[in-house]
Amino acid sequence: MAEEGGSEINVGLGQGSMDSTESRWVFQDEDDSEIDDDDDDVFSQRSAAAGGLDSEEEEDNAEQRLIRTGPRIDSFDVEALEVPGAVRSDYEDFSMGRRITLAFQTLGVVFGDVGTSPLYTFSVMFSKAPINGDEDVIGALSLVLYTLILIPLVKYVLVVLWANDDGEGGTFALYSLICRHAKVSLLPNQLPSDARISSFRLKVPSPELERSLKIKERLETSLAMKKLLLMLVLAGTSMVIADGVVTPVMSVTSAVSGLKVGVEGIQKDQVKMISVACLVILFSVQKFGTSKVGLVVGPALFIWFCSLAGIGIYNLVIYDSSVLKAFNPVHIYYFFKRNSIKAFYSLGGCLLCATGSEAMFADLCYFSVRSVQLTFVFLVLPCLLLGYLGQAAYLMKHHGAVEQAFFSSIPSGTFWPVFLIANIAALIASRAMTTATFSCIKQSTALGCFPRLKIIHTSRKFMGQIYIPIINWFLLAVCLVFVCCISSIDEIGNAYGIAELGVMMMTTILVTIVMLLIWQINIVIVLIFVVFFLGLELTFFSSVLWSSVTDGSWIILVFAVVMFFIMYIWNYGSKLKYETEVKQKLSMDLMRQLGCNLGTIRAPGIGLLYNELVKGIPAIFGHFLTTLPAIHSMIIFVCIKYVPVPVVPQSERFLFRRVCPKSYHIFRCIARYGYKDARKENHQTFEQLLIESLEKFIRREAQERSLESDGDGDTDSEDKSSVSRVLIAPNGSVYFLGVPLLADFKDTSKPISEASTSEEVRPATPPADPAVPDAEQSLERELSFICKAKESGVVYLLGHGDIRARKDSWFIKKLIINYFYAFLRKNCRRGIANLSVPHSNLMQVGMTYMV
Repeated sequence: MAEEGGSEINVGLGQGSMDSTESRWVFQDEDDSEIDDDDDDVFSQRSAAAGGLDSEEEEDNAEQRLIRTGPRIDSFDVEALEVPGAVRSDYEDFSMGRRITLAFQTLGVVFGDVGTSPLYTFSVMFSKAPINGDEDVIGALSLVLYTLILIPLVKYVLVVLWANDDGEGGTFALYSLICRHAKVSLLPNQLPSDARISSFRLKVPSPELERSLKIKERLETSLAMKKLLLMLVLAGTSMVIADGVVTPVMSVTSAVSGLKVGVEGIQKDQVKMISVACLVILFSVQKFGTSKVGLVVGPALFIWFCSLAGIGIYNLVIYDSSVLKAFNPVHIYYFFKRNSIKAFYSLGGCLLCATGSEAMFADLCYFSVRSVQLTFVFLVLPCLLLGYLGQAAYLMKHHGAVEQAFFSSIPSGTFWPVFLIANIAALIASRAMTTATFSCIKQSTALGCFPRLKIIHTSRKFMGQIYIPIINWFLLAVCLVFVCCISSIDEIGNAYGIAELGVMMMTTILVTIVMLLIWQINIVIVLIFVVFFLGLELTFFSSVLWSSVTDGSWIILVFAVVMFFIMYIWNYGSKLKYETEVKQKLSMDLMRQLGCNLGTIRAPGIGLLYNELVKGIPAIFGHFLTTLPAIHSMIIFVCIKYVPVPVVPQSERFLFRRVCPKSYHIFRCIARYGYKDARKENHQTFEQLLIESLEKFIRREAQERSLESDGDGDTDSEDKSSVSRVLIAPNGSVYFLGVPLLADFKDTSKPISEASTSEEVRPATPPADPAVPDAEQSLERELSFICKAKESGVVYLLGHGDIRARKDSWFIKKLIINYFYAFLRKNCRRGIANLSVPHSNLMQVGMTYMV
């Protein structure tokens, strides 16, 4: 016998809201590869007649089903919408005032990084390729202008932002998007019902596009391709975290260095101490959240961009407007011809003008795509272009002012106001990648690639705005070490370029896969995109790496490698643990031998056993049976599962399934969350929703069994050789095709009277051929049993399953599992912490798996 049957029924309430035009009906054979052998959307005829003991082996018979594909209401409850903190973040139907507020927040959160790049770009460039004439200034300016146009504008604003995952951006959002269209996740916990979540919006490659089908097949069948894809994603995420370290250091240090222009005789150590103080203040206010801080600093950054444009126009008029000819790209050729290898070294500094491009994509979860695009095109880009043109015009007359090109070009009467707003803008810029780091870490945690940490949601209106305390203080500590160890702006610039280019290249590769697999556009366009942008970024990257050999900027690479291994070890250990739990799950033969009392005493009450298995009885349950003197009269296996979508609608969040025969009173509840979902339920609300939803599940189950009994009363349910057809209606109900569908559908829409809970009833096996009144009595008995169990109390059964490497394992495996992974697991946040369960309601048992 297999571990668990396939009699899972999705509980849905909003039947009247389903539009029949949104669904389609197709015949599906039982042995079709697209329908899992543990299909959770069909209540089989055999299990209904036999009383609930299902077998996965029995489901191998050739039953053909007429199933509806597309969105459906699967579950749990519409009351879950009332859970505090469960509000979806929508950016639609805003008033004009709300749109202006959102635009200011966009400036303050997304564009601070790219907006402060004029502070240091020319300084780093001309430190590698000194100015020998006016043509060098025009050539460097031309290089900056086209880098700014090609990477932030063409690549990110016009292309990459469209590869968002339902408004979510970043490396893991791209990975999630790919996982949804091809089964490339290494964790084998996918269910067919996951594809029926409405937010999946699955677009399977059409048969006409043979290329897309081949790519999908290649990704799904090749373990090496899956591992390579995961490693690319982890590498990109580690570079985002590294970027979150070097961005504050570069922005703040370069802004504070302006004191060298305004104050004579200031020392380098004094600049360092002021920078350290600014960084401490910056990370201390991070906890106030994106909405509050973004709204405060948004106007400040607006003033900063206006200052850039005003200073640029002033310098163009006063010094030299001939720099406008830098828009002719031929000057880039002249620049390389005059400086050759030095011009190549200066590419690392040139790339700094595009820093913050990834923040536009990674911070997309905070704001709408359109607000980011419009703000960049109509405000940010014109101001940046004018700012660089003005600096170049000033340098045409002052070749020796390259060390502090920006601050030297400020008109003397406005130096201190501009210096103040520049430092405020630098602090804002530092937050851009910090918020992006929080977003990426939350995504990676949800998809099983980062240890669980405490996540605070800082906005009641937009649940994507988060704050992670331990990451915040960790980034501050690394930033302070970085400031103290690396003294030169040029070295910090090289480190900045390494981190930025690393994540840019990973994004280019992942977006290329999205183009091929999901967008299915012309192969010529895809080749142009990947060859041009990947070649451009590799050229920049080689320049930065060559320059970093002789300085300390390679430290950022070491930091990124450390973060990569932390994520990879966590994913590797989690995968081994899950696979081991699947192999050691209890069999249904054992459960049948134990009987409905499970070989022990069934005490009144409900036990919620948390585990990671989506099907099968976890081995930790057997450990509870042998360790505890009694077990609860009702057991519910609760699995918290993250699916590769940003948000799972509350009406589709929970799936229920009956495990074992009816008299066992064992159920499974799979709670599905997207990587953007907030889990703020307290344990009392969670218990209430779960019990109410379980009652609705049992009522729905009784309805469907009654329909199956009426429509197939003369059929022997034990005849496994028979072939049957099952209809899944848009409301989630299951019918056989022999039943008059319209009449029965109207019958099922009638409300069912509430079950009486005034008398205590012991569980009983229903008769072989129950009459309608007996079926209603059986339903009331079970509902009464649930009510009595709830009154006796709910206890959370937590099984802490640890893994250890076998003695005959390789030394590296022992080191990784027994020490590194064990350390991470010991110090990570427990999943039950989100429910704030009191200790009096907790019961914990430890278990060790040998892998």
